[in-house]
Amino acid sequence: MSEPSIFTRILQGEIPAEIIAETENAFAIRDIAPQAPVHLLVIPKSQEYRNVVELAAGDPALLTELIGLANTLAAEHADGDFRLVFNTGAGAGQTVFHVHAHVLAGGLAEGSLGG
Repeated sequence: MSEPSIFTRILQGEIPAEIIAETENAFAIRDIAPQAPVHLLVIPKSQEYRNVVELAAGDPALLTELIGLANTLAAEHADGDFRLVFNTGAGAGQTVFHVHAHVLAGGLAEGSLGG
């Protein structure tokens, strides 16, 4: 069994973070190194999937739930327009191998892709 990811540890209360939204299967927090005025992370509660490709193949309904939560957060924290980024693999900038989506909004810099 693998070690709990930082996101699992946040969800379990081992690492402090403000959970700004939660559904049955997902939760959202603010990114600690924001790349835009609004930079939120939407994360499945289970760390079963390392990246979005695994999630799409293994649980498309959970992927749909993540996207729906991202949309709700963009409506609440920005003007409803947002960029949704999933980094897949270390070469693409993924540093935590527990699938998560970056919700970016509000005055994005041209060419900004998030982390």
